[in-house]
Amino acid sequence: MATQNQFPLSWDEKRVRQMIEHYDRQSEDESVAEDEAAFDNQDQAFVQVPLELLPLVRELIAKHYASV
Repeated sequence: MATQNQFPLSWDEKRVRQMIEHYDRQSEDESVAEDEAAFDNQDQAFVQVPLELLPLVRELIAKHYASV
């Protein structure tokens, strides 16, 4: 039985492969700098969520992007 890959909304195999290449080529210093820059982004927030609520949070985010 063949399994179907499921990608995030608006993603495809090409985009996933590009992301993998990006992180495979990245040095440790570049990786740390990218992580630190994410915390400086004023358009996003990092929130700790209990694992049992994570599927609901992902669903809400998907609904948000589907309505935009």
